[in-house]
Amino acid sequence: MSKVADGQKFNAEMSSCTLKEIFNQDNSNLNWLAMADLKIQNSRTAETTYKKEEAFIVNLKGDVTVSVEGKDFRVKHYDMLYIPIDTPFTVSHAGDEEGWLYIYRAVGEVKYEVYHADWEACQKDEERIRHLNRKIVYKMFDVSENANKFMVGYTFYQDRTRAWPPHNHTDQEEVYSFIEGHGAMEVYEEDEFKTFVPSVEVGDHITIPVLNYHPVFSHEEPLCFIWCISGERYWVGDKNKDFMTAKVDKLTT
Repeated sequence: MSKVADGQKFNAEMSSCTLKEIFNQDNSNLNWLAMADLKIQNSRTAETTYKKEEAFIVNLKGDVTVSVEGKDFRVKHYDMLYIPIDTPFTVSHAGDEEGWLYIYRAVGEVKYEVYHADWEACQKDEERIRHLNRKIVYKMFDVSENANKFMVGYTFYQDRTRAWPPHNHTDQEEVYSFIEGHGAMEVYEEDEFKTFVPSVEVGDHITIPVLNYHPVFSHEEPLCFIWCISGERYWVGDKNKDFMTAKVDKLTT
């Protein structure tokens, strides 16, 4: 005689998968961007579909598998995965180290293809790297990939370094997510109104509405952040060479 399966007891404290909404268009002063924080261990998420929003998964810790329309993608540390609008996906994790992911979302209309951005490969591709004074930019998801509004990458600062020149955008909004070190960041419309100057550390996210300058400062240790752009698709240093030469006091793109 077959044995009837036993019941199981669960409560919220036992959860092996926690998804937290960090910000969205209602509370961030942004028009298109939203993001969530996902912690997962030895578990699988329910199938998720973002209607009219493209999604971008960034893996901060652990090793996860993202299943998209019947295909599995292994997303390793600092890898990224682009999910088109209206496309169901699940995230699975197995292992001793908890998986930690950021999931960015941006409003879109066109459904493009899934794209896996490999961190190890990006570090070897000089076409995706921009060397600035005491900092390096990695363009993980660039204009060469198809998307409605997204561009995403990493910036690594050495210690005691600042962004120069300060810049803003007429057609892009952003969020900076800090993932290594600590420092400070300014967000302001004009020098006269430079009042938002918070300290930043791992787990902090700073939203940058259109037309705000947004310089970052590292302190006594290196600093790294994810930059996630929604809007017109270009990287500031490729559009305006003054950003690379740093021969101006500030610039607008």
